Amino acid sequence: MEAQSRPRNLVRLARQERLLPFSVVTALLFFAYGDRLSSLLVHPVGLGLLFFWLFLIILGSALCVARHAEELAERLGEPYGTLILTLTITTIEVVAISAVMFHGENNPTLVRDTLFAVVMIILNGMVGLSLLLGAWRRPEQRYNLQGANAYLGLIVPLATLSLILPEFTADSLGPGLTLTHQRVLILTSVGLYGTFLLLQTGRHRIYFKQRGAPDETPSHAPSDEPLALHIALLVAYIVPVVYLVEHFARPVDYVVETLRAPAALGGVVMAVLVATPEAISAVRAALANQLQRAVNIFLGSVLSTIGLTVPAMLAISHLSGHGIVLGLGRTETIMLVLTLAVSMITFASGRTNLMQGAVHLMLFITYLILIVEG
Repeated sequence: MEAQSRPRNLVRLARQERLLPFSVVTALLFFAYGDRLSSLLVHPVGLGLLFFWLFLIILGSALCVARHAEELAERLGEPYGTLILTLTITTIEVVAISAVMFHGENNPTLVRDTLFAVVMIILNGMVGLSLLLGAWRRPEQRYNLQGANAYLGLIVPLATLSLILPEFTADSLGPGLTLTHQRVLILTSVGLYGTFLLLQTGRHRIYFKQRGAPDETPSHAPSDEPLALHIALLVAYIVPVVYLVEHFARPVDYVVETLRAPAALGGVVMAVLVATPEAISAVRAALANQLQRAVNIFLGSVLSTIGLTVPAMLAISHLSGHGIVLGLGRTETIMLVLTLAVSMITFASGRTNLMQGAVHLMLFITYLILIVEG
C-alpha cells in the first residue's frame, strides 16, 4: 500500500507546486536575457507584459511561501508558525524595496510610501475584510485581548517615531531624521522587537493563543508531507523571488519616473506584493473562526514591517549612501493617526463585530481615493 501511495503523493505534490518550475525558468530567463527583456519597456505592450509577468510570478511565489508557512504554523503551533510567515515576508519586503531604491533615479520616499501602504493595506484593508467576512458567519468573534494589546503597545510608538516624528525634525539635508536619531531608532526598534519575541515565544506565549474556542476548525486540510519538505519548498520559492524583484524594479521605475505616475504608486505595488499572502492567510483564518491567528498575522505583519524593515532600510541607506525620507505629509499623517486610533478601539474588547470591519474598510477606501487624487 505504501509503495502504491508514493506515485499518487508525487503527482499531488507536482500539481500543488506547479508554479515552482515557472518561477525557476523565469529567473533563469532574466539571468540570461535580462537586459534584452528590459529593452521592451519602451513599448507599451512590452511594458505591460513585462510588468504583469514578473508581478504575477513574484506574487504567486509569495503566496506559495505563505501556504508552506501556514503548514508550518499548523505543525509548530502558535506563535511560531505565524512568526515564520511574518519574518519571511519581511525579508521579501526588504529585498524588494532595496532593489527598487537602488535601480534608476534615487527615490528617497519609496521606503516611506511602502511602509505607509503596508500599514494601510493591513490595518484597514486586511483587518476590515477579515472582520467583515468573519462576522458574516458569526455575530461575534473572540480573540486574546492581551496579545492584541501587546502588538499595539509597540506598533503605536514605533509607527510614530518612524513615520511621524521625522517630519518634525530638521536635518542639514532637509526634513528627516538626523544620523543620531537614525541610530537611536535602529537600536530601539530592534531592541523592542527582540524583547517582544522573547515575550511572544517565552513566558507569555498564552497571550497569543485563542482561549476557549470550542468551534474552532482548521483553516485548511492538514498535509501529510514531512515537515522538512515544507521548509525546503518554502526556501525554494523565496530564492527566485529574491532574484526577480531586482528585475521587477525596472518596470516599476519606468512607470514612476518616465511615465510620471504618482510616486506613491511604487510603494503601493511593493506593499501589495508583500501584504497579499498574509491577507489571504488572515481572511482564511477569520472564516475558519481562528480570529486569534488572524490577529497574530495582521498585527504581527505591521509590527515586523515597522520594527524590522525600518531599521534594515536605514542601515542599508547609511551603508549605500542612498538617502531616504521617512516623514509623512499632513494628509498621510492624519490617516495614520486615525488608523492607529481606530485599531486601538477595535482591539480593546477581546471581541469583534461587523461594524468594526466596515469602519476599517471605509478608511481603506479613503486611502485609495487619496492615492488616485494625488
